[in-house]
Amino acid sequence: MSSSRLHTPTPTVGSSKPAKAWVDPAALPNDAGADIAAIAGNVPTYGKQLACNVFYSYGVGDRDQFGYAVGRATRFVEMSVEHSRERAGRMEAVTVAEVAVTKHMLNGAGMLHGACVTYLIDNCAATPLVVLGVLNGTNGVGVTQGMNVLFHAPAPVGSLLRITSSSISMGSRVMSARCEIVDKPSGRVVASAFLNKMQPVSKL
Repeated sequence: MSSSRLHTPTPTVGSSKPAKAWVDPAALPNDAGADIAAIAGNVPTYGKQLACNVFYSYGVGDRDQFGYAVGRATRFVEMSVEHSRERAGRMEAVTVAEVAVTKHMLNGAGMLHGACVTYLIDNCAATPLVVLGVLNGTNGVGVTQGMNVLFHAPAPVGSLLRITSSSISMGSRVMSARCEIVDKPSGRVVASAFLNKMQPVSKL
């Protein structure tokens, strides 16, 4: 992503949106394991912190929850935003994460399990939407509505995966992103996907 100068708006306090959001990024605790200073890109520190809070607290959760070890091993290395020329100057957010394939991520054939790939995509592809929401003063956290995953190549133990996710669109309730997982040393594409998320209507 371009690191050229970019004006990013300060999050607004109070809006016409419903007071009760599905998950408020600002209400989540700062994740102690996230090294915010090590994350490159032009997203302000607070945006990086809130995106990591959502990923680790809401997406990964507690030690007893599904995929915890994989989620905790995933580290973000870049979070950037820029105005897209192809979209009439609308802001696009991109996040990049990395994780090494370990034994507990494999299937019976000794390759990265498809369910593990899907877990990584579901959580990582949501982060550019969170970033965009923080910068626009809206809520980019939602629940997964649909996901289309293509598996391109296997990834054996020891592979270093680079997971690049970018926002596509963000409406008042529905939002979408794309994701690509590549083997970092070789550049080989392991999987790609489109993700749709939505804001549930709170009954409270």
